[in-house]
Amino acid sequence: MTKKTVFTTGEAAKICKVSQQTIIRCFDNGTLKGFRVPGSRFRRIPRDQLYVFMRDNGIPTDALESGKRKVLLVDDDVELVELMQDVFSRDGRFDVRTANNGFNAGMMILEFEPDLVVLDVMLPDINGREVCARVRGDSGLEAVKIMCISGMIEQEKIEDLRKAGANDFMNKPFAVEDLLNRCCELLDMERAATGT
Repeated sequence: MTKKTVFTTGEAAKICKVSQQTIIRCFDNGTLKGFRVPGSRFRRIPRDQLYVFMRDNGIPTDALESGKRKVLLVDDDVELVELMQDVFSRDGRFDVRTANNGFNAGMMILEFEPDLVVLDVMLPDINGREVCARVRGDSGLEAVKIMCISGMIEQEKIEDLRKAGANDFMNKPFAVEDLLNRCCELLDMERAATGT
């Protein structure tokens, strides 16, 4: 499937889930940037302009996303974060950001609005359960999936994390490829193409 780079007003309306008239009005008043097809009255909207318009107007951009899913990796183990970042980035279907403590994770979640958070349970400042609870306490973040990871944790703590809002859990150490596949499952994506 090739990605469209330019949309008609009708296509833009479908993506934004608004009427075509709304798109035309926004185009004509300059809130939605685009161009007219030379020699005609047809309006065309470039992908990046449509993205900006959707973002500025609070319209979920996932219908338009470059197909990339946004992942936030949260762990205070710098080497592990680099390894995970490398594997997710190489997959090519993810826009990856990182944070190394709960406070930064909280800020990044609000700013970046990830589809998925890979969250170390044992962070230096706020524990993972608290981060889960905060994410679940924000109605604007209900679609965010949370994959908790930890090196030492008892079964009841895992249950506790699930109650706090974690979607899945993996024990460290793990193969990062396995983590990637579990994350793909959480996001209803095809498993990673391994062996590349």
